[in-house]
Amino acid sequence: MKFFDYQTRVRYAETDRMGISYYANYLVWFEAARTEYFRALGIVYSEFEKQGIFLPVAEAYCRYTEPSSYDDALTVRTIVSQIRQSSLRFEYQVFKNGGTKPIATGHTVHVFSDKTLKPTRIPENLKSKVELTSF
Repeated sequence: MKFFDYQTRVRYAETDRMGISYYANYLVWFEAARTEYFRALGIVYSEFEKQGIFLPVAEAYCRYTEPSSYDDALTVRTIVSQIRQSSLRFEYQVFKNGGTKPIATGHTVHVFSDKTLKPTRIPENLKSKVELTSF
């Protein structure tokens, strides 16, 4: 799978006083898209946690180029751009109302770790399913 598209719609509660999507919600949408990316690969994140494997965020970034507002339909395109021994880097592009130009872009880096946050190797069943891509 080269990329995964997650669909959502801006809810009223996700906007600020100006009617614009509150900036921090983009990171929430990234998280939802990442979770569904894994699910599309046949991997349920909660199963990793049951095995004592966690994916804390080591880095997060978002650049906003256009606003989104209440009831806008959003697509969050998600790819894995980097795989290391114990980390993954996800890239995101957010499109509004079926547009072709992203209104926001960003990335997150996740380190596979145990409960004590000691880094661990990426499980082979995940590594074998992920396909590196770039936008």
